[in-house]
Amino acid sequence: MNTEMPAAQKAHLQPKLTLLMVLGGLIGASCASAVYAATPGDPPPGVAVTYDPQSLATDAGAKAVYRRLVKAAEAVCPAPFSGSRLVSHATQECRQLAIARAVRQINNPRLAALCGSRTKTG
Repeated sequence: MNTEMPAAQKAHLQPKLTLLMVLGGLIGASCASAVYAATPGDPPPGVAVTYDPQSLATDAGAKAVYRRLVKAAEAVCPAPFSGSRLVSHATQECRQLAIARAVRQINNPRLAALCGSRTKTG
């Protein structure tokens, strides 16, 4: 008995399988962020951001490091998939706290001033 699918049927199923895998990943990620949100006493997840301390000697360098911290915060605090481009208040707060924590750890006045100005203006 031959159990092999015809090529046309395989080609028809391939996009559906890919979509299911992507949806499964998104659901898993949103569940993981929900679990994190439910356990505020645990330390937050983190991402290592490497930088050259000398780069903080200039405004352009501080801005580049800040952008990297923002990207890391977006990775650590992903927005749950909702079909909307708007980010929830909880996700925004998580990202702001992650950036502020990183800026405190780096302890550079230029970076701290940049973070403060971005937080006030949005």
